[in-house]
This record gives sequence, C-alpha cells and structure tokens, in this order.
Amino acid sequence: MALKHRWRVDNNPLVNITTGNWWRLLRENRFAVDPAYWHRAAFITVQSAFNYLEALMEERRWGAAVDATKVEHPPLFILGHWRSGTTHLHNLLACDPQFAYPGVAEAFFPHSLLTMADARQRWWARRPTKTRVMDAVSLAPHLPQEDEWAMALTCLRSPYVAKHFPRRCHDYERYISFRGVPETELEEWKRSFMRFLKKLTLKHGRPLLLKSPAHTARIRHLLALFPRARFVFLHRDPLEVFQSFRHHFDTLMWFFYLQVPDVDLIDEAVLRVYSHVFDAFFEDRGLIPPGQYHEVGFTDLEQRPIDALSQIYEKLGLDGFARARPRLEAYLATLAGYKKNRFPPLDAARRERVTQAWRRTFEEWGYSM
Repeated sequence: MALKHRWRVDNNPLVNITTGNWWRLLRENRFAVDPAYWHRAAFITVQSAFNYLEALMEERRWGAAVDATKVEHPPLFILGHWRSGTTHLHNLLACDPQFAYPGVAEAFFPHSLLTMADARQRWWARRPTKTRVMDAVSLAPHLPQEDEWAMALTCLRSPYVAKHFPRRCHDYERYISFRGVPETELEEWKRSFMRFLKKLTLKHGRPLLLKSPAHTARIRHLLALFPRARFVFLHRDPLEVFQSFRHHFDTLMWFFYLQVPDVDLIDEAVLRVYSHVFDAFFEDRGLIPPGQYHEVGFTDLEQRPIDALSQIYEKLGLDGFARARPRLEAYLATLAGYKKNRFPPLDAARRERVTQAWRRTFEEWGYSM
C-alpha cells in the first residue's frame, strides 16, 4: 500500500509536544511506531526538547499569574460533529471583537501561549500552505482554531491522539465523551482544559469563543465547569457529513500517522464516532438551562448567514450583533469564490448502512433518508 505524504513531518501536530508528554505517549503505546514513520518519531523527539525548554520558560515567567487568573465570563461553545460546518461558524462569530479565541499559534503551541504565540503567528503567516489539506478553508493565522489540539498536546486525554496511533483508536475515542473513563483521567482533562482557558483569559481578557466537535458529547462536563455557558449547535445532512468525514480520513490524517492504518476500517470508524457523539449529545442536551442553547442548520447558515447569526445572538441573549454585522459582512465577502468539496453519490449499500446507523439524527432534523 502506498503511504501518502509519508515523508512529511511539518504538518504533524506532535512536533509541538514537550519531552515529558512525548515519552509518556510513547510508553502508553509501547513505542509501537511503525518503521514507515520512524523519521517522524525522530523529528518529534528532537523538537520536543525545544518545546520543553519553552514550556519551562513560560511556567517560570507566567505560572503564578496563570494560577491566579479566573475565567469569569462563561464561554460560548460551538457544538456540532466534524465536517458539519463548525469551522465556518467559528470563523464568523470570531469576527465579533467582544470574543477571544485560540488562534493557530495558541492552539498548537499551548506550552508557550504567553511567550511565543505572537512570533509564531507571524511565522505562520509566511507559510506557503494557505488552506487546509481536506478542503479550501483558509489557514490564516488570525482565524480561530479548535481548543482540542491543545488538549491532545498537554494532557493526551483527547480523541485526536488516535490520529497518530490508530491501532488504539478505541482507547482514545473514549475521550470524546469521557463515558467509562476513570475519574482521575477526567479530572486530568479538566485541569488541563481550565489552565489553557486561564492562559487565554490572561492574555486576552475577553469572553471566550470555543469550538471542538468533541465538546458536542461533553455537555455535562462543560456545564459542571461553566453552569452559565452558552451553546450553539450546528447540524448538517448526515449523508454529507459521512462523505466529508471519509474524505478527511483520506487526506489530512496521512500527515499525522505514526502507525500504518487499515484503510478498510475507515467506514466503521466514521460510523462509530458519529454514533458516540450523538448518543452522548441526545442524553445531555436537556441539561442545558433555557436561554443558553440554540440550534441552527448548516443550510440556513450557508444560504442566509446574516439571518442565522442574528438568530443566534437573539436566542442566546448576546449583545453586539449590530456592532459586529459590518465585520461579518466583510468576512462573508471574502468567501465569494469559495468552492465546497463535491463527492459522487453514495452507493446503495453504504447509504443504507448510514441511514440505519444514524436514523435518529435524520429524523431529529428532518433530513431525507
């Protein structure tokens, strides 16, 4: 089997891990890096030493200030499965200057967020790659990024670790919802998550706008941390999500692997992760107090973005839509030539498998089966 992008090391997020976490991760996986990716592991090992020194410098300079920081403003969380358009919604809401969010240099370099992020953001702007591997979405350094990347690097309690070690994907997928996970590991994630948010709060001093598709399955844990948090949930045609998520596995994931994947298991993985997310979501959605939750369909956001955003502000009791509207319209104007990925129709067997496995989401939001 041809290994796509085998020799690429620059797009692997683990190059930003610190030495202690890197060796901990290797021990967890019994050092089972496949020979095809030994060069990646070697590069990560060298780079982790520099990351450790940066983390040490940041802790000595800012550690006490971070400890003393309180996240006083409840965050606004964007929920929705991977490939449902959550990045688009994140980018739109980030146009409102009342919010702060992790940028690329903060999400991917959490250990040096307060000391090196600004310099790294300038470096990122000079990179030749301007869009994501799996679609044409911009990678501009000022745009927001998922906080999940920071968790994968700081506490390792993240489903994103499965992107590197697919043979243990079931173990890492538990961290999507933390169902069945030992309490000590859940608390470890909470501490790491809160420290990351404290750093962002110390740096920016504004309410946080956060997006991770995995948060869709963590409502109870997010409410335990922030009882007054607001949530906006984005849903999309499950058949489109299935095709786009499969494409994600066959494009971006090849930059991450440290083990040769079994590509015949991709469909199973897509079906399993989606079910995991929505089983937890439907169980916990009712825990959100009135006035703190709103749902929007991707089609509405795509076709009538200003109306959809106005509804989000109104339903969640957010101020500032009139002030943010000119920035929102300016950002939307930059997307005029954007072209979405197009996929051929699913064969009958796959379509039947998806509609049966995900029947509840089809019925919940009225998508055609």
